[in-house]
Amino acid sequence: MFSSLRNLIKAMQDAGAKRIYAKRLAPNDNSKNQLYLGGGFDALNIIPHGDIETDFSKKAGSIRRRDKAPVNFYWIDSQGTARAPHAQLILYPKYPEVRMSGFLRNASQAPKGFMTSRDEGRVMFFGVSPDGRVFGYVDSADSEIVTELDNQGEFPSEGVFSNITRLVTADSRDPREILLSTLCKIHRKGWIPGQRMHSDGSTRAYSAQNGGGYTLEAELGIIPNGIAEPDFLGWEIKQYSVRDFVNFRATSPVTLMTPEPTSGVYTENFAVFMEDFGYDDTKGRPGRRNFGGIYRNGAHAHARTSVRMIIEGYDPEKGKIEDMGGSILLIAPDDRVAAGWEFKNLLNHWNRKHAQAAYLPSQSSGNPRQYRYADRVQLGQGTDFFRFMKLLNQGSVYLDPAVKVENGKQKKRNQFRVNHIDLPDLYQSFETLQLAS
Repeated sequence: MFSSLRNLIKAMQDAGAKRIYAKRLAPNDNSKNQLYLGGGFDALNIIPHGDIETDFSKKAGSIRRRDKAPVNFYWIDSQGTARAPHAQLILYPKYPEVRMSGFLRNASQAPKGFMTSRDEGRVMFFGVSPDGRVFGYVDSADSEIVTELDNQGEFPSEGVFSNITRLVTADSRDPREILLSTLCKIHRKGWIPGQRMHSDGSTRAYSAQNGGGYTLEAELGIIPNGIAEPDFLGWEIKQYSVRDFVNFRATSPVTLMTPEPTSGVYTENFAVFMEDFGYDDTKGRPGRRNFGGIYRNGAHAHARTSVRMIIEGYDPEKGKIEDMGGSILLIAPDDRVAAGWEFKNLLNHWNRKHAQAAYLPSQSSGNPRQYRYADRVQLGQGTDFFRFMKLLNQGSVYLDPAVKVENGKQKKRNQFRVNHIDLPDLYQSFETLQLAS
């Protein structure tokens, strides 16, 4: 046990946690009924998890499908950490909701008394590290730690969680406040030479066209990496190019994710896919064959590729996923599946990087290229996969592939994109803020 909230926070920090949340437990939040993590799939953006898997079991003469994802979960106390090897998230898409189970099984340091109890007012703390580990601690309503938490005042809500990460930051400010202050300082620098931060922490000149994002990341001290974790104190940072700082009109759509297909001719035989559905380069470049175009749900087949997009397993009237085994499909005239993306695999790509995002306008100029960033920012908070599916169903989110074979070399990039004007529909809250001068 910990004697104070400060000691608990420090232990989670020492273990590697960068984001910390608290959840008030209801009587039904226990090992028997599982731990309720909220309606919708918001929790998937907060609690790191492995790939979503499916198992089937027979119950009362029918087959029951269960979609679940492992969590690298550890109980923490004053003696250290101990892994709960069977911790997992359970997805219930028809409700929809997410629950957590398996957190006591073979877990040597698990607080079994608290987690088998139905006592009201218990509080569970979650510490989240950049490498995907989650640390858990729970205490009673009348404990000193919970009393200290209550005396801290209000915290930002994220679904059923309170984001208490401000207790981790050196100056105790809310991460959102620190983000806005930092972006303001970057705006005041004016034109910044293109640069990129490398894995050793060094910053080097960078002049390619995609340098706006790398330059902003370098200014924020962010090293580009493949970890599916928000960039800056729990915020995903995205810049977007504009022609001027008057109208702030984005010059290109926002790429949400770039998952590879998981079914269809594309995965079975890529060469056949390119032969049957690709087309010779429209600019006449020799030895090159492309698969491109815009694909929206329910639209007519593309003139060059002959395929069209449909969605199976989603109920647009209810706004619910009927079957996590459903897919987004590109269908050929002969009903072959040219390419398909299964929902559970898309969910793995959507992940928590979309939970909170800051969109900062930028301009570029000169050669070598330099960038400047606007005195306003758009903040999106609260999203889940159902919002993505709603926009995909109505055609606001679309597939914009850039796939080619050139002189035998393959380049694959399957982009799900959205126009900047439609971004607010992906979030519960989307606001434009002026950065303080």
